[in-house]
Amino acid sequence: MDIIMSGFFQRALIGGLLIGITAPLIGIFLVLRRLSMIGDTLSHAAIAGVALGFVIGDFPIVFGLIFSLLASFAIEKLRKSYKSYAELSLAIIMSGGIALASIFFTLGRDLSMDPNSFLFGFIYTLTPTDLWAMLAVTVVVLLIVGRHLHGLFLITFDEEAASVSGLPVSYYNVMISVLTALVISISIKIVGGLLVSALLTIPAACSLLLAKSFKQSIVIVVLVGELAVIAGLLIAGVWNLAAGGTIVLVLIAVLLLILLGRNIISRVT
Repeated sequence: MDIIMSGFFQRALIGGLLIGITAPLIGIFLVLRRLSMIGDTLSHAAIAGVALGFVIGDFPIVFGLIFSLLASFAIEKLRKSYKSYAELSLAIIMSGGIALASIFFTLGRDLSMDPNSFLFGFIYTLTPTDLWAMLAVTVVVLLIVGRHLHGLFLITFDEEAASVSGLPVSYYNVMISVLTALVISISIKIVGGLLVSALLTIPAACSLLLAKSFKQSIVIVVLVGELAVIAGLLIAGVWNLAAGGTIVLVLIAVLLLILLGRNIISRVT
């Protein structure tokens, strides 16, 4: 248990708690709008950016953010071009992200780049600078979502009605995409590019089973996200497991327990 008192573990816990707020909070809007795969798409773009940053030798997380933002704008552009096939934009951008990442990993082979750290996270290497960046993103996400909650609620459940009522739908779509890009790019160190979408979607899946209102769903996704981060890090730290993968497995376990509980209740009643 000495690991819990170590500085690197405490930094990992703080970073995980911050991401446990922002990722599920953004994820509930994505899931309700049937855009769950946007997390995977932007994470692959972010991996490509981070890999390029390591090849260049500077600011890998900044490059990851830039690539995620560019991908989010490209998705919105393609969604307008393929209105009846919105998911096609995600497939195109994801393919491009994977292709670029593979090329940059090849270019960085002589730099001792470890692709696994990008794909599955390296939370124990968080620095105070990383934590300040995560805190800044958390504050930005909370402020924007809190200020625009009503508008986000409207476009989430009926985008056409929101547009007719005069709501700037395009503005809100870009806002959600940019916030998602911010959260994903800053989350890569926590759970990695391949697993970050789990933090976006699985808490939302739990919330859909438990919440009776939109406000309840927001509270539940954050609680589930924080529970999974704390439990996952403690389990990973004590038994020397991969932190990102453990967090995701805890999320899946929580979801399965909720499903089991609902089945038991339905049979009893």
